[in-house]
Formats: sequence, structure tokens, C-alpha cells
Amino acid sequence: MTDIPATPAQPAESPHTAGLRKAVRLGAVALVVLTVISAAAWTAIDGTPGLWGALMGAAVGGAFVLTTAIVVIATAHSAPQTTAAVVLGTWLVKLLAAMGVVAALSRFDFYSRPAFAVTVIAALIVVLAGETWAVLKTRAPYVEPDAG
Repeated sequence: MTDIPATPAQPAESPHTAGLRKAVRLGAVALVVLTVISAAAWTAIDGTPGLWGALMGAAVGGAFVLTTAIVVIATAHSAPQTTAAVVLGTWLVKLLAAMGVVAALSRFDFYSRPAFAVTVIAALIVVLAGETWAVLKTRAPYVEPDAG
């Protein structure tokens, strides 16, 4: 039998992260819906290159927005300064990664550039709108009642 150290009495699903957890779920659902619609539309317009452009655009745009909420949830029980530093650091990493992906893809022609660009922009808007709506509609207590 092994001794496992006790974990802190902070549940993973605390009320103060309920809005963000709901935002990630709704943002992911919105991204899937957008991906299906965009892939179908761009495949009809540009064929296989349109499909590839839409799929890659949804992945880049959706990952860019969803990562922020996931990072905030992961650092929710940290000091506010730690959360701010981690969010700023991941934003910089995401920006450099997005620039790297776009630079790497610029030399290929297997995908439709308009499909990629339009889908990235649509994914940013749709996922952010879904996350915002989820946070605004979440009912969570402002204070946590004392257990004792």
C-alpha cells in the first residue's frame, strides 16, 4: 500500500470557475458547429482545398481562443499575479505559434487561403461570442458560504 499525500480541500469544480467551465464547453460546441458549416460551404466553393482551409482555420482560430479560458481555469486557485503572468505568457506563446503556423503554411498550396482566413476570423468571433454568452448566463454565488 502506498501513501498518497492528501490533496487540498479545493474542489476542481468550484463555483468561481463554473462560468469558465461552461464557457469552454459552449465555445467548443460552437467551434464544432462552425467547423462543420464552414467545411461544407468551402468544400462546395473550392473543393478539397476549401475543406483543408476550413479545417485548419477552425483549428487555429478555435485553439487560440479556447486556450485562454483553459489556462485561467487551470490557474484559478493561484494568486491573481500568477494567473495574470501565466495568461500573458500563454498569449505570447499563442501569438508566436499562430504566426509560425501561418508562415509555415504560406509556402503550401494544398489549401484555400480565403477559406483559411475567413474560417480563422469566424472561429475567433464565434468561439468568443459563445464563451461570453456562457459566462454571462452562468448563475454562481458571489461568495462561498462558510462550511463551519
